[in-house]
Amino acid sequence: MRDRLPMIKTSSWSLALLLVLPILAIFYTAVGDTGDIFPHLFETVLPTYTLNTSLLVAGVVAIAIILGVPTAWMLAMYQVPGSQQLQWAMVLPLAMPGYIIGYIYTDWFDYAGPLQRGLRALFEWQTVNDYWFPDMRTLPGACFVLALVLYPYIYLLTRAAFMEQSVTLTQSARLLGCSPMQSFRRISLPLARPAIAVGASLVAMEALGDFGTVNYFAVSTLTTAVYDTWLSYSSLTAAAKISAIMLVAIFLLISAERYGRRKQAQFSPSSSSDAIEKMPLTGWRKVGVLAWCWSLLSLAFILPLLQLLVYAWHYYEKNAVSEFATFSYNSFYTSSLAALIAVGIAWTVNVYRRLRGHGVSVAPMRLASMGYAVPGTVLAIGVMLVLTRGDHFINDIATHYGWGRPGLLLSGTMVALLVAFVVRFSAVAIGSIESSMAKIPPSLDMAARTMGCTTTGVIRRVHLPLIRRGTLIAMLLVFIESMKELNAAILLRPFNFETLATYVYNFTSDEHLEYAALPAILLVVVGLVPLILINRSLEQKYQ
Repeated sequence: MRDRLPMIKTSSWSLALLLVLPILAIFYTAVGDTGDIFPHLFETVLPTYTLNTSLLVAGVVAIAIILGVPTAWMLAMYQVPGSQQLQWAMVLPLAMPGYIIGYIYTDWFDYAGPLQRGLRALFEWQTVNDYWFPDMRTLPGACFVLALVLYPYIYLLTRAAFMEQSVTLTQSARLLGCSPMQSFRRISLPLARPAIAVGASLVAMEALGDFGTVNYFAVSTLTTAVYDTWLSYSSLTAAAKISAIMLVAIFLLISAERYGRRKQAQFSPSSSSDAIEKMPLTGWRKVGVLAWCWSLLSLAFILPLLQLLVYAWHYYEKNAVSEFATFSYNSFYTSSLAALIAVGIAWTVNVYRRLRGHGVSVAPMRLASMGYAVPGTVLAIGVMLVLTRGDHFINDIATHYGWGRPGLLLSGTMVALLVAFVVRFSAVAIGSIESSMAKIPPSLDMAARTMGCTTTGVIRRVHLPLIRRGTLIAMLLVFIESMKELNAAILLRPFNFETLATYVYNFTSDEHLEYAALPAILLVVVGLVPLILINRSLEQKYQ
């Protein structure tokens, strides 16, 4: 099976190194001289930005844990009316972009919004000095909004951890006189801590890399510092220094999470005969669980979606349908290309891992997946650094041969956006195809070889038919993630080129989201597809 292995090996390592090149370029450029720009930023605003970032991440993680863990426990352990629908509906807020939620809540909570107008009419207050009302456009407001859309990470992982715990442990605790709350606190919660830690780290990385929400709320963080340094000071080197700081912070965050649970293990997984049986609730407990779950789902998804539908109904004529169609085509085109390229890369590195079969072969997969942990704004810096060097090289070659300077063929076109999507979301395709390929028994490969199949024949006749579904899911997931990506798109898109995400965000930042309600609804609907796939896989696992 080694007739094609050298070529596959070379392709796998080459693609992996190309995908990790933007990250290496950030650190390489960060050691360069920035003149007085970075020292000036360090002495003036960077301490404040760093403090805001730390408070934002801590606040979002804390609120997401408060929202996600009790919800996971309730829906994993108790039977209430509609629990089958609630257990998958609780992940729907992931489809709602944070900056859209932020705009809607600001509209609701503003001085001229319906809540304050209703309170003034009810209590006959005349001015803002007559009462106190929370201001959404603050750091706590940004924490609340981001937690509403990110808590499903913790909910999903924690609920799975609760359902995988052995029922004999909780039964033993009950026999020893523990109440349900004591059983939760002493048994279930400690066993679920690794899952909570993983979910919290995902929430922390998403909060650290968020740009749209914090920029709309005027909260200065390291992500907005990268954006401002690049565009306001025109210094890629200074932006690379800040990006390198963020990458080190992400590395420390992931390392701390893994170190904190290095000795934690669970050796009592539930089997089919030892599955948790949900306890039915009655009375005020049932009412309390239903009120908690439906209130959270309404605040995070149902009410904002209804508000978007109201915007679309009342402002349909002002939703520029022709521009909407153009920008939808832009998003579909770039996302489709990114999905095809990412799946090709995922196939290459997974086939190499399959054929090689030992530890070294997993390195290209891990290298190619590194971009997913990098915030889009930071990744945009790395992509721009690499492609700018590539443009200079192409122009120098063209000038040397007297062909004239072709200009910015890479960094000034859609290529930059496409590269960012592929680097960022190849990990999604790699993971999907890896999980599908792991289910193919090695004996099938051996049987195909004994029947005279070459390496190409084994891939074409055995692997491809068996993981066709995983490949389609990988392509779909990359496509959807690329459609929703804002941070990289807002920095790398060419002139006069908008995606759906940047189109909606431009109206949001101009306080006119209602004029882009239709594309906002499309973004939300597109984001629902991977959530449905996740829900179906979980149902198959626990049924």
